[in-house]
Amino acid sequence: MKLKAAAEIGISANHIKLPNTATEAEVLKCIASLNGDPAIHGFIVQLPLDSDKPINTEKITNAVSPEKDVDGLSSINAGKLSRGDLGDCFIPCTPKGCMELISQTGKGVGKADILVVAAGKAEMVKGEWIKPGAIVIDCGINHVPGAWVMYKDWGFICICCYVSTWIHDIEISRSCIPKPIDQVAKEVGLLPDEMELYGQTKAKVQLSALKRLKNQPDGKYVVVTGITPTPLGEGKSTTTIGLVQALGAHLHQNVFACVRQPSQGPTFGIKGGAAGGGYSQVIPMEEFNLHLTGDIHLTQNDQALYNRLVPSVNGVRKFSEIQIRRLQKLGINKTDPTTLTKEEVNMFVRLDIDPATITWQRVLDTNDRFLRKITIGQSPTEKGFSRTAQFDITVSSEIMAVLALSDSLDDMKMRLGRMVVASSKRGEPVTTDDLGVTGALAVLMKDAVKPNLMQTLEGTPVFVHAGPFANIAHGNSSVLADKIALKLVGKEGFVVTEAGFGADIGMEKFFNIKCRYSGLRPHVVVLVATVRALKMHGGGPAVTAGVPLPKEYTEENLQLLAKGCSNLSKQIQNARMFGVPVVVAVNAFKTDTKAELALVVQQAKEAGAFDAVECTHWAEGGKGAVALAQAVQRASQTPSNFRFLYNVELPVIDKIRLIAQQIYGASDIELLPEAQEKVTLYTKQGFGNLPICMAKTHLSLSHDPEQKGAPTGFILPIRDIRASVGAGFLYPLVGTMSTMPGLPTRPCFYDIDLDPLSGEVNGLF
Repeated sequence: MKLKAAAEIGISANHIKLPNTATEAEVLKCIASLNGDPAIHGFIVQLPLDSDKPINTEKITNAVSPEKDVDGLSSINAGKLSRGDLGDCFIPCTPKGCMELISQTGKGVGKADILVVAAGKAEMVKGEWIKPGAIVIDCGINHVPGAWVMYKDWGFICICCYVSTWIHDIEISRSCIPKPIDQVAKEVGLLPDEMELYGQTKAKVQLSALKRLKNQPDGKYVVVTGITPTPLGEGKSTTTIGLVQALGAHLHQNVFACVRQPSQGPTFGIKGGAAGGGYSQVIPMEEFNLHLTGDIHLTQNDQALYNRLVPSVNGVRKFSEIQIRRLQKLGINKTDPTTLTKEEVNMFVRLDIDPATITWQRVLDTNDRFLRKITIGQSPTEKGFSRTAQFDITVSSEIMAVLALSDSLDDMKMRLGRMVVASSKRGEPVTTDDLGVTGALAVLMKDAVKPNLMQTLEGTPVFVHAGPFANIAHGNSSVLADKIALKLVGKEGFVVTEAGFGADIGMEKFFNIKCRYSGLRPHVVVLVATVRALKMHGGGPAVTAGVPLPKEYTEENLQLLAKGCSNLSKQIQNARMFGVPVVVAVNAFKTDTKAELALVVQQAKEAGAFDAVECTHWAEGGKGAVALAQAVQRASQTPSNFRFLYNVELPVIDKIRLIAQQIYGASDIELLPEAQEKVTLYTKQGFGNLPICMAKTHLSLSHDPEQKGAPTGFILPIRDIRASVGAGFLYPLVGTMSTMPGLPTRPCFYDIDLDPLSGEVNGLF
């Protein structure tokens, strides 16, 4: 019938019939041949596939080149069709025929007495589409909680057949077939030789791209932050992805998201993954959340030691480059190993480390509270060099911070070499360069420094790179990813990056540390708020992961909400302190009432926000964040008078006090003896002019996670101060803040499993 129809309208059509013993590989080979044949303008794969061999139909239809997919069944054509790009895709014949019938007859939704809807999407049909008195029967299967419900709205009766089903984020992720990542790269302007493919869905980007694009003007720089969250999180990552989907897929702007790579600690612990959620995700989410491209992962005398460190090879002894740097640091200007005096040999081979000052810890990318304090070196072969040590979580390590703050391979190598691992018994800093491991570290990090390219559910590009914790480290994705993305989007485009936890944590460090080192200046702050978190700040009951929310959070309570808006006002004030316009994104949940959402919007505007917008991107993807995207566009056109909170040349104590008083609301700070000793030591060692990176709980503006709202008048205790000299900051430990998280009573790993038949990961969210 297709051959006959083609002949009637003048199309030359042929039927390629494969045997029913054809394998998937043979069908794909035939399709590849047709894709590459310039004499073939289009072709159809007849479905269902009648083969004795197992064949993945979706894989076959997606193998058809979009330019020749006249059936319109590939995910690319379907995606263009779904977002309304009707002039740039093949429309399948059935909907095309329906549109033609409506066009010729003039009969549409608005003239129907009885309208039957089977669209599979809740509330798709709008009231203004329907004539008064019409009956609408929704036969679609919609993922909306509820039962059989009869509505009487908008002047007509709507009978809705809702199926009470909850879709997990991973199911939504798998329901979307991502574009090949090399196609995403081509769309954003990356060249083939600037890509290193890791399968079909992710790739690393060579740093040569930044060099090629150096003369390209930067786009608009947007940072997404939030109010002080509940332990459940308030949807900052979801808002980031929803915003870029809205800007890209709906408002057709050049846009890039730049986000951190998640740690396995929260993924298997309490928080879960960090790919976003609902219909605003980075995909494939299991690859995003699990490893991605793998970025995170003897005594002797002086002369004997010297002979081993500078061995004779074929009768010739020679210092390595890193050993020459150590000699120069020691003031020994010699290059011939045979000319060193006995005293110089001693200085060269003996770092003379004071074990009590060692600050470089081992790291592990999962939570384990029993590694917070351990004893090492207990084997008899260690000859009495046992000492107390600890493990930190990988994302709190200085190497992770170095990766995130480096702007080139050379800069990363220099930062790695500057890392201080301990002090000598004379009180002098001992660096990784002194240990002789700088070059080896750089080799291990040479691939990790390249940003990872992925995409959202709606095909907008995402750089996933670096993952420093925000309550322990500085909590922002990499400078390199931001810089490359800003060049790729061009002057009128947008780069949206996320700062970890609340504005008092990640945003403050984004401004005072990341922007200080990168030289980049933000145009807009997007501050995410939820009714749930604001009710908690108003005095609501404790919110606990895995426990149903108390009724205060699921029923309207305007008084509780209004009281909690003090936290929102303070975080808006914190953002405006840096001279950047603030747009508040009110992330709406299904239990929020219109009055509650309206109150948050009102309070945000009264507190000085440029605008405040209700968002539904979890349920609707980019469409639910279009109003937010438009507000961000308007805000980006206003002047940004960006400024830092403090001058780095101020004394260490003064910088800490400024952050405590201006950002947290403290009346003063208290340095415990160990912290006071570190201030003296680091100032003496020449590190007093580094920025400050506060390690503080993210659950309160204060050091006490139980203090909600916007507390004032408290004294902020500084327990200790550590130095990340290579990364370029000092980090005070506030209160009881730990650098190795523990697991909750019921961790997420109870739900995570591998299906041995399909190979799919289950239980992620």
